[in-house]
Amino acid sequence: MACRMIHICKVVNNSIKNAQSVSNGICNLLSVSHSHLLKTHVPLLNNARNSTFFVNKSGDELWKGVTTVSNAGRRRGRAKGLVRKRDLNRGQIIGVGKIPIQFPGLNAPVFRGKELIQQQKLPIDPEREEKLTKFRQSQTGSKRVKLSPLERGWTSAGMGGRKIGPPDPIGEDNFEGFETWILECKMITCMTGNLGRKSRASAFVVTGNGNGLAGFAISKTSTAKAALKTAKNRAGQRLMYIPRYKEHTVLHDFFTQFGSTKIFVNKKHEGYGLICHRALKACCEAIGIKNIYAKVEGAKNVKHLIKAFFIGLLQQKSYQQLADEKRLHLVEFNPENGNYPVILASPSKIRKPEEIPSHETLDFTQYVMGNRVVLKKKKLPPFFTKLPFYKTSLVKQERVRHADKTRIQLLAKYGAQHSFLTEKYPEARPRRKQKPSENDETVE
Repeated sequence: MACRMIHICKVVNNSIKNAQSVSNGICNLLSVSHSHLLKTHVPLLNNARNSTFFVNKSGDELWKGVTTVSNAGRRRGRAKGLVRKRDLNRGQIIGVGKIPIQFPGLNAPVFRGKELIQQQKLPIDPEREEKLTKFRQSQTGSKRVKLSPLERGWTSAGMGGRKIGPPDPIGEDNFEGFETWILECKMITCMTGNLGRKSRASAFVVTGNGNGLAGFAISKTSTAKAALKTAKNRAGQRLMYIPRYKEHTVLHDFFTQFGSTKIFVNKKHEGYGLICHRALKACCEAIGIKNIYAKVEGAKNVKHLIKAFFIGLLQQKSYQQLADEKRLHLVEFNPENGNYPVILASPSKIRKPEEIPSHETLDFTQYVMGNRVVLKKKKLPPFFTKLPFYKTSLVKQERVRHADKTRIQLLAKYGAQHSFLTEKYPEARPRRKQKPSENDETVE
């Protein structure tokens, strides 16, 4: 036992001597090469403790403590606003800091030709911090693509109203001339027992060629991009043909409803435009309807709006179908034609006046609307009608009331300002003002 102890003491003494000789050699090396190396702020031989909490744990373990949550917390929805892992060394270059230094073998070659490169300081860049900040801001997060005002859709923030092109071709069938509008794109979430809060993207689109063919579809996937693509292709497989009147408006006025959403659609003349909800406007552009007025009552849910509108369009009837249903002539009174009656359709068998009951609806607009009337607010009189001077102004204007319109009507009918009583009462003929002749003397 004593021999073993003596042997261990000898080994320890030898190791201590070797360590002292190595340390002396390091000191001599430092004293020799001290003119070529920069002095460090912390001495190389230090008995300080270098093992801390931040040194013992790796970077991945430290980030895991900040960016993760337990399974129980994830089920309760606590993982929604956690911090994402970031690269704190983004933009940093080895050897380039607040004081840039040239290190041979690290950020610079050891030899340049036959010359040995020495360690030295480099000139300080005053704009380094600004460049580093801009670089980190540009790299963090997804950079939003700037769109032109015509491509932004209804608002600059949402996807609604944007165009995403035609559906993908199916075999030999290409959707030439088609365009797709995004009506709704949003994130939906649901709570599950195993996965916690589960989020998905929901996309609702309408596609059409602007010539009567259109279709709509909805899709729900994990990402918004995939949802839009799936909904666009699905809408291309569900096309419907919508008949139009002279390829610019609906066949007739109609009422349609889906759920609590009610829509009153009115047929309009050319040049009127699309006066309706923005989702219905995108739908009309996909179908090819250019002139329409639509009044929406009740809920403004986009899905219910589009479904109700397509139901009403598909339930339209031609003039001949309406005439056959009523077994009466369908006659149009258009103010543009002076309310001259024009027969649009006639049935094969016509009912006699004795066969028509007194309570039957014979008005065309009321019949196609299903005996429903749009609720219109009563217009209030202007505020100045209650003021005391209003009656006085009416009395003063009574003498010249409608004088301009009457003069234009007489000029159009008789060619001058006289009526059928002018021959009987010639003194009522208006006298024309005579132009002053050049020979008349002017009195100053």
